[in-house]
Amino acid sequence: MAKVLVVDDEVTMVQMVSEMLRAEGHEVIPCTNGNSALEAIESQAPELVVTDLNLEKSRTQGLDILQKARTLHPPAIVIVITAFGSIETAVEAMKKGAYDYLEKPFKLDDFKLCAQRALSYNKAITENIYLRKQLREKYQFNQIIGTSARMQEVFKLIERVADTDSTVLILGESGTGKELVARSLHFNSRRQFAPFIPVNCSALPENLLESELFGHRKGAFTGAVVDKRGLFEEADGGTILLDEIGSMPSLLQSRLLRVLQDREVRRVGDNTPTYVNVRVLAATNAPLEKRIKEGTFREDLYYRLNVIPIQLPSLRERREDIPLILAHFVRKKIQARTGETFQLTRQVVEALCAYDWPGNVRELENLIERACVLCEGNTIRLSDLPLALHTAASLPAGGASSGFAAATSPAVAGNADEAVYPLDDSAAVKPIPLTKRAALQPLEPLKNFLREQELTYLNRALAQTGGDKEKAAGLLGISLATLYRKLAGEENN
Repeated sequence: MAKVLVVDDEVTMVQMVSEMLRAEGHEVIPCTNGNSALEAIESQAPELVVTDLNLEKSRTQGLDILQKARTLHPPAIVIVITAFGSIETAVEAMKKGAYDYLEKPFKLDDFKLCAQRALSYNKAITENIYLRKQLREKYQFNQIIGTSARMQEVFKLIERVADTDSTVLILGESGTGKELVARSLHFNSRRQFAPFIPVNCSALPENLLESELFGHRKGAFTGAVVDKRGLFEEADGGTILLDEIGSMPSLLQSRLLRVLQDREVRRVGDNTPTYVNVRVLAATNAPLEKRIKEGTFREDLYYRLNVIPIQLPSLRERREDIPLILAHFVRKKIQARTGETFQLTRQVVEALCAYDWPGNVRELENLIERACVLCEGNTIRLSDLPLALHTAASLPAGGASSGFAAATSPAVAGNADEAVYPLDDSAAVKPIPLTKRAALQPLEPLKNFLREQELTYLNRALAQTGGDKEKAAGLLGISLATLYRKLAGEENN
């Protein structure tokens, strides 16, 4: 139960309230003097303070006690008691942070109900603070796993733009962690205590998506039986993530452009716009430049969204991060959930580093969970992985090869392939050297490689100039028109 400080210069009032609170199971600190109440707040840190506003026998008054109680961490919740005719003082106390007030004489049942509501409110506030702290810790930059040079560039860019209101376009293949980056941007900004609302633009039909985003008025269409606030209004003061933005229908693209330009939304069936203070983040795995050429995505909307682009590398572009990601999934997710300890052989880690991961980090997470469920003896061996991973390791499924003991055989001392790979942060940060068979993966065409490197460099220039394309072009020593052509893929070197 709660620790409650009761302050009144009438001894009978203190006794009566204290007895009632003790009967409810609370720990009570009775005070008949304002100075001793201040000392009790300092030393006892009560959760609830019940104080008379007018302490005639003390120089310290109820407002002083209220102000002291609100300096605690977390602040104590305060109920003030006032005599008839002193309502103005009680209202002043409410403005300074009091939860509620009771006018003398009051019924004990009214006081009991008021105290219960105050403590319930205090519990909700404390839980909310805790959950917000957990969310901030979960979505700190260091919770996105990666020590590769490509990821370090991403981290630096996130850190620079998180606490701004700039629109960010997050680019990357499916499974690379675009929503995780969006949440990191939100929970490391001054908007962190306001809503974060993700919307999958490809998951809903056009008419339903319009109502979800912008809301509707009663009677606007069949089934609109009540007024409905849209997600832009729900996210007011916070952040909205428009995931799979490339799938948004053309009509809604026009409406979204209006929101980005004027910061106003208009519900379906309503002629009156509503101002919203929302930061817009967008994410896509589709090449928007290609969709612009096809006429399915508005070019002006693209430039409104692409103020600050963040390009997430695929997992095959940062293979050196795979051991670190493995350690995170196995130790912090699977072992924490199951209570069991799992380990991987070096051969498994080599195979995982050699594989191309079309599903990226999401595919890796699902594969590791599957292997932990199916493996015997809590050691994951090559035979516990899908056939595609055997191909990556250039070994026949379930068979034996040079440097590889059969999966059913115990690990042989000195056998490097069957040796357990240490899943700790220090070992994972240092990438294991890929074997010759891993290095002999098919090469992509040179023009594709050069195009990818060029795009990376262009995005770095845009990041340094805060998305200002004219400044970026000057930084790169090319014309603005050339920069646009290169970003659209019309000019390859």
